[in-house]
Amino acid sequence: MNVRDFTVKKPDGSALPLADLPEGPILIVNTASKCGFTPQYEGLEKLHEDYADKGLTVLGFPCNQFGAQEPGDAAEIANFCSLTYDVKFPVLAKVEVNGAGADPLFQHLKKAKKGLLGSEAIKWNFTKFLVDKAGNVVKRYAPTDKPEALAKDIEGLL
Repeated sequence: MNVRDFTVKKPDGSALPLADLPEGPILIVNTASKCGFTPQYEGLEKLHEDYADKGLTVLGFPCNQFGAQEPGDAAEIANFCSLTYDVKFPVLAKVEVNGAGADPLFQHLKKAKKGLLGSEAIKWNFTKFLVDKAGNVVKRYAPTDKPEALAKDIEGLL
């Protein structure tokens, strides 16, 4: 099973099969609107602007599991992302990334690329997973890794 085998939910609750995304690498990020790392939305949008026409898809998944830093509903999250950071990449339905209610996609991502010391758990918002064209998870990045630092790895997959 690979990332393109999963279906996720859009903010309106409708399905988005990841197999329907353009052929190319995918950057998957758990996001939050009220986090110290929230300014990374700007860098993620820059990656989207720089590489979308070459095949990169950036996907944001709001998550309220870390310090309750994403309390809003889908409309509030969309307004924040659009008005504050002019985000044009898809920001999908709010998910859980850890625990019994973890979204199946994130369960897969965590197993495919473990964190520090082999830990599967996502430690905080803005953990990033880079997926190749075939849907294989190739790298996991910490919340402290700035989006611009991922450019070289993304370029290698384009």
